[in-house]
Amino acid sequence: MKKRSYTCGLDAAIDVMGGKWKGLILFWLGEGPLRFGELRRTVSGISERVLILQLRELEASGLVHREVHHQVPPKVEYSLTDFGRSLITALAPLGEWGEENMDRLEALP
Repeated sequence: MKKRSYTCGLDAAIDVMGGKWKGLILFWLGEGPLRFGELRRTVSGISERVLILQLRELEASGLVHREVHHQVPPKVEYSLTDFGRSLITALAPLGEWGEENMDRLEALP
C-alpha cells in the first residue's frame, strides 16, 4: 500500500472527508450511536449502497466504530470514535458559517 503524502493540513482533512456524504454521516453520528436503518433515514438522499461504502471508508480511517450485537435479528450500531469526535469539533465552525450564510448560498445561480 502506498504511503499517503499531503501538502498541508487542509489537504489531509479533505482527503479523509472526501465528498458530500461523509460530513453528513459524521454530523448525525455526533448526536449519538445510530443503526444502519436510522442513518439511512436521517441522511436524506443517500442510497443504501453509497451509505455502506461511506461507512466502510469512515471505519477504515478510524473515524467511525461499527459494533455488532450478536442477537436475532442482528443489530449493528455505528458511533464516532475519539478521532471522529475530534474531526466533528474541527468542523463545527464550518457548519456555523454555513448556517449563517445558507440563504445567501441558496440564492446563488
